[in-house]
Amino acid sequence: MSEGPARERRLVLFASDNYAGVHPAVLAAIAAANGGFAPAYGDDDWTLALQERMREVFGDVDVFPVFNGTGGNVTALATVMQPFEAVICAETAHINVDECGAPERFAGCKLVDLPTADGKLTPDLVRGALVGIGDQHHVQARVVSITQPTELGTVYTPAETTALAEAAHEAGLLLHVDGARLVNAAVGLGTGLREITGDCGVDVLTFGGTKNGLLGGEAVVFFRRDLAARYLFVRKQGMQLASKMRFVSAQLLRLLEGDLWRETAGHANAMAQRLAAAAAGVPGVRVAYPVQANAVFVALPAAVAERLLEDYRFYTWDEQAGVVRWMCSWQTSAEDVDELVAALRRASAKP
Repeated sequence: MSEGPARERRLVLFASDNYAGVHPAVLAAIAAANGGFAPAYGDDDWTLALQERMREVFGDVDVFPVFNGTGGNVTALATVMQPFEAVICAETAHINVDECGAPERFAGCKLVDLPTADGKLTPDLVRGALVGIGDQHHVQARVVSITQPTELGTVYTPAETTALAEAAHEAGLLLHVDGARLVNAAVGLGTGLREITGDCGVDVLTFGGTKNGLLGGEAVVFFRRDLAARYLFVRKQGMQLASKMRFVSAQLLRLLEGDLWRETAGHANAMAQRLAAAAAGVPGVRVAYPVQANAVFVALPAAVAERLLEDYRFYTWDEQAGVVRWMCSWQTSAEDVDELVAALRRASAKP
């Protein structure tokens, strides 16, 4: 009986940071919020305290807790767009690849997805996509959306984000950030959260917590507070309004109290660095992209990947190139990393 759970944990260990458990401090915060009665729909003390804490962290913002990242992204975009408008994003963007067409269906917008070498948009790529402006036969660009870190694990520097914001604003567009792993980017850059968002000219942010030790909770953050007026209604219509919001807010509040986010993200990033450094020393293995947050992408011979999948579950990112993705989380241990690398060495040594 004991081998079953142990094997299952080993199998899923590096598949996604979504597979990790809930941080004990977050569970304690949920339990503390569970005492007695509290107003529903965000009129509770935890949600009010979260608003204050978010303003300490991000500046003069309006904050709206939501259930999940896709819901946050989609409702944020729907709030600032008309159905005849378009979002410019990288072709690898989560909103383009992994949200089942939710932005198109719910917001009614078109996604203009651009190929990139490293998952990152540039001002030149954005400017090149600005076609048909004012032409009634074309969708009208309205939002530039970036993922921080990108789906390839690369991180936008503050200068890169600022340049994108300036390019967007010059064209009358807004800049949205999908920040499901924003804390990992900040730790990787050695900055605070505001320094890579509001200070760079970001207009709207989807702030992630579920991948960083929360049971389930994200937040839509408006740096342009004039854009937030419609969000109350869009969030409700978009099925992202929690009745017992105190339990979502309590989690986000705990993540931001005492900089728990630095601890969770810092550990995940450190484990990714350890994994990348060790894997790079295995013959036939190549690290495919810079490891700047908590994702490790490696190119493996097909036979090696097949053998490794007998004991571990992970995503094959690019089948043609043989690139797979390993994710580290707040719960990943150094021993976990070392065991994976040992398994990788054994799989690579077989003829």
